Amino acid sequence: MMEHEFSYTSKEINDKLSSIINETLGDIDVNNAFDKTIGKPKVTGIAGDVIEQSVLGYPANSDQKPDIIVDGKNVEVKTTGVKYSTKALKKKKQTVADFEAKEPMSVTAVSPEKIVNETFDDSNFWHKLENILFFYYHYDSPTTVKSWEYKDFKVVGAEFHEFSNADKERLKQDWEKVRDFIIDAQKNYSDPTTRYPLLGSLRKELLLIDTAPKYPNPPRFRLKRSTVTSIIQEYFGKKFEKLPQIDSFSDIDKVLHNATQKYRGLTVEELLKRLNIKYTLNTSGDVNKNVAEKIMLKLFGSNANKLNKIDIFQKANLTLKSIVQTKKQTRTEDTKLFPIDFDEIGLDPDFEESQFYTYFSEKQFIFVIFEEPDSDAKLLKNKFLGFKRVSFDDHFIDNYVHKAWTHTKDLVLNDGLVEEIVISKKTGRPIINKAGTPRTKLNFIKSSENPIFVRGSGKDSKHKPLQVNGIDMYAQWIWIKGSTINEMLNNLDYI
Repeated sequence: MMEHEFSYTSKEINDKLSSIINETLGDIDVNNAFDKTIGKPKVTGIAGDVIEQSVLGYPANSDQKPDIIVDGKNVEVKTTGVKYSTKALKKKKQTVADFEAKEPMSVTAVSPEKIVNETFDDSNFWHKLENILFFYYHYDSPTTVKSWEYKDFKVVGAEFHEFSNADKERLKQDWEKVRDFIIDAQKNYSDPTTRYPLLGSLRKELLLIDTAPKYPNPPRFRLKRSTVTSIIQEYFGKKFEKLPQIDSFSDIDKVLHNATQKYRGLTVEELLKRLNIKYTLNTSGDVNKNVAEKIMLKLFGSNANKLNKIDIFQKANLTLKSIVQTKKQTRTEDTKLFPIDFDEIGLDPDFEESQFYTYFSEKQFIFVIFEEPDSDAKLLKNKFLGFKRVSFDDHFIDNYVHKAWTHTKDLVLNDGLVEEIVISKKTGRPIINKAGTPRTKLNFIKSSENPIFVRGSGKDSKHKPLQVNGIDMYAQWIWIKGSTINEMLNNLDYI
C-alpha cells in the first residue's frame, strides 16, 4: 500500500479527540474555515471542514481515496450533527440519550459503470463504511441557523465505528439490490439510463440505506437518517435488542406471514390468550390500542416493551400502526405523521433535501389489520386479519408530498400565511373555544385539496408556542388522509 499523506496512530487520533470534546467549533477552528461563511448564510459541510482542517490537518477532498490512515487502515471521516428529538424537547430536561441524527449521511456516488463490476467487499461503498471516524456536534438550536452560527455548536462525541457482522450483512443485501437493478438495466435495455430513474422503486426493500437525489441528478448512496440515529444513540449508551436471524425485510415479512397463517380469524381476546400475553382492561372494559404492539413484540420473541427498542426496527424506520376496518374494508382515521420544521423551510432547501422528502422516502409502516363485527364492538372482539407493509413510492412523493411541501414553502417564503376567525354558519358569529378565545383557521393545504395536508395540534387555544410570519399558532403537523391509507391498504396483499 502506498504511503498516505495523512497517516496517524490510534493514540494520536485519540489524543486529538479527547482535546476537543465539549469545545465549540469556533474555538477549534484554528485554520479559519469559518472565514468562507462571511456573507453566505448557507455553506454546506462547514462543521466537517473545521474538523478536517483544524483537528486532523488535511484539506477537504471529494475524491474516492480514504480520508486518513490510522494504524495502517483506511479510515473515512464523517462529521455529523445531532439534535434532540421532538419528543425529548417536550421534557423538562434532555440527556445525551435523546440525541438523534440531524439528517441522512451521504456515503458515495452510485456509479453505474463501476458498480456492475464490483463485489460488496471490494466496492467503493463498503470501503467508505468499513472503518469510520465519526465526529458528533450538537446542533443546539430549535431553529435553523446561518452557517456562521455553527461556531457556537459543541463537539459532543467522537468514535471509531465498525459495523457489526449483522449490520454488514444488511448493508450488503441493500447494496446488492441496487447493483443488481443496474446490472439488469444494462443487460436487458438498449438504453439503461431510461431505467435509472426507477431506482427509487427499491425503497421498500432497502433496510439501512437509500439513494438520493433522483436521476437525472447523479444519485448517491446514503445511510438512512434512522440508521445514523441508531449509531449515535448506541454511542451515547442506549441499548437496542438484537433479533437473531432478522437481517432483511423478507425476514420480517416471513415472521408476519407465518403469524397470519396461524392466527388469522382469531379475536384479539383469543389471540392474547393464545400468545400468553397478560393484559388489563381500561375503564371502558376494553384493552388499549397498544395491544397491537404487544402482539407484534411477542411474535418476534422480543423482551422489549417498544418496537423502537429493537435495533432492526429502529434502523429501518419501521413504525407499527393498527387499524380497524368494517367488513366492507372501509373507515380509517386521518393519521398524524410529523411536526413541520418551519426554520428549515425558511432556508428554501431543495425538495429532496427537505424534511418532507426524507420522512416519506425513509418511513415504512407495518399495519396490523383488525375487522370489527359491528360499530359498537370492543377491540377485544375485533378479528385479526393480518399484516400489510406500506411505503411511499416516487409517484406519491413527487405528486402529493411535493404539493404539500411547495404549498407550505410558498406561504412561508412569500408571506402568504393568513389567519381568519371561524364564523358559525348557524349564528353568523365567531365560534368561541373552550378557553374563551375565538376559533381561527390558517390557509395551509387542507385534506380536501391533497391527501397530504397540514393541521395544527395543541393543548388549548391559549397555548400557541409557534410563531410563523408573525402569526402565533399551534405546532403544525403533516397528516395523511384516512381514505388514502385505506385505499393503499386495500390495494396491497397481506404479507
